[in-house]
Amino acid sequence: MRLTKQTNYAVRMLMYCAANEGYLSRIPEIARAYGVSELFLFKILQPLNKAGLVATVRGRNGGVKLGRPADRITLFDVIKVTEDSFAMAECFEDGAVECPLVDSCGLNAALRKALNAFFDVLTEYTIDDLVKARPQINFLLGIDTVNLPRVNLPKVAAPAA
Repeated sequence: MRLTKQTNYAVRMLMYCAANEGYLSRIPEIARAYGVSELFLFKILQPLNKAGLVATVRGRNGGVKLGRPADRITLFDVIKVTEDSFAMAECFEDGAVECPLVDSCGLNAALRKALNAFFDVLTEYTIDDLVKARPQINFLLGIDTVNLPRVNLPKVAAPAA
C-alpha cells in the first residue's frame, strides 16, 4: 500500500500549523517550507477544511489554523479524508469481481486484517506526536515567530465526549 502525495502533504500542512500554534499559517509560507506548489496545497486544504481538521480565516491577514487541538487529530483522521480508496486487491473493490473465491478466500480475510491493523496504528499517532518528536521543527520549517505579533485566535474546543 502506498499513500498519495495528497495525504503526505496534508499531514505536513497540519504539522506546520501545529508548530506555528497561536499564529495563522499562510499557504505561501507552507509551500516554501516544503518545496511544493501553492496550488497543490490549496487543493489539499479543501477536504481538510470540510472535515474540520483546519479552519481558514479569509482576508488580507488571513491564513490557516488547526480546526481542533493537534493532540485530537490522528493520522487516521487525515488519511480517511485524503485517500480515495483502501482497496488492496480486486476483492476489496465494489462491483463485479472475477474471482470465484471472493466470498471464501483466505487472502481477502488476511488483507482485511492487515488493513485494520494499519488503521489501528494510525489511530495511535496524533499530529501533536509528530511535532513534539522534532523539537527543532520551527527551525527546520523556517518558522520565525520571534518578530511576529501574536494573533488572538479563538481557542479550538475539544469535541464533546
